[in-house]
Amino acid sequence: MSLQITCPICGKRSGYEFRYGGEEKGPRPETSDLTPEAWCEYVHMNKSTAGIQEEWWCHRSGCGSWFRIHRDTRTNLQVPSPEAAEGSEAEK
Repeated sequence: MSLQITCPICGKRSGYEFRYGGEEKGPRPETSDLTPEAWCEYVHMNKSTAGIQEEWWCHRSGCGSWFRIHRDTRTNLQVPSPEAAEGSEAEK
């Protein structure tokens, strides 16, 4: 099964056109009292969720934009964000 990613500008494309940018980790830590250990934890330690996680991707062979998607790591499929899924259930 090959990964297909939907670029917000170019639409659905083969995963080979994209570069993985890592898990979404939230805001960067404050630098005023940041230790090397805390920075290492932020940069290198990933959750590696078995399930849906938010990730950064770059459309390197296309428009060059960076964007976030939600991907189920068990199936390698892009899925709607949890917020969008909750909204569609509320409409039922």
